[in-house]
Amino acid sequence: MREEYRPIVVSIVGNTILGIIKILVGLLYSSIALISDGIHSFSDTLTSIIGLIGVKISKKPPDRSHPFGHSRFEPLFAFFMGELLLIVAYEIARDSLERIIHGTRIEVTPLMVGVAVLSILVKEGMTRYTLAVGKKTNNQILIADAYHHRSDVLSTIAVLFGFGLEKVGISFGDALAGFIVALFVGKVAVEIILENVHYLTGKAPPYEICRRIEEVAKSVPGVLGVHDLRAHYVGNRLHVELHIEVPPEMTLKEAHDISEEVKKKIEELPEVEVAFVHVDIRGVTS
Repeated sequence: MREEYRPIVVSIVGNTILGIIKILVGLLYSSIALISDGIHSFSDTLTSIIGLIGVKISKKPPDRSHPFGHSRFEPLFAFFMGELLLIVAYEIARDSLERIIHGTRIEVTPLMVGVAVLSILVKEGMTRYTLAVGKKTNNQILIADAYHHRSDVLSTIAVLFGFGLEKVGISFGDALAGFIVALFVGKVAVEIILENVHYLTGKAPPYEICRRIEEVAKSVPGVLGVHDLRAHYVGNRLHVELHIEVPPEMTLKEAHDISEEVKKKIEELPEVEVAFVHVDIRGVTS
């Protein structure tokens, strides 16, 4: 199994089990906070399944219809994951507000508290594992999935807070916790959507990355200068175009070999997928 797939499989299994437990206990004790948290877990299961499909498609090699590969499918699927999460946030918020208005009370039991604590421990472990693999492989779907887990941790903490309010006699504590869950989910959803819109629309990388690309190009012997450097994201990796300047006395083969070396070194950078290098003769074409 590929390294990128393991966290997603763990996410699917873990979230499904947690979702079932939370919803069953929530229904048993009429806790909208636990039911909402369970729905949140099931939404993570759904988005993880979508993410698994997205990872597999994005890893497909270039073909006639996609000559530069399928990497854009990765942020596309992550974008839809954010959209689904936003819908979940709306549904939870609506149901919670209805409960707050009606002042519905519940009785908090040790089982409910135990389920919430178990969820926090399991989800935090899943967050750290998925985020570590996502950053290692620079996989935006895994990173998005990790933040889904973290939002679940925070929302379950809110559930515990709501249980505490109910214990001290505040009738809308459980519903308030459900509404807080919705805010957490909505915040993460918007962040995921905005980030992947940038990837899908060819956003330029930060200045620091462009500077590093320029320094790598200049480090190749024979390169006198670099100009007209442009880079944009295709999926979660960069396509780079730049001009290098070489001495006028250099042969065509020597200039070609230098351009190939520049291309090789730039493409070794983890952020870069492909580089296009143009050769200019110092004082003639530059």
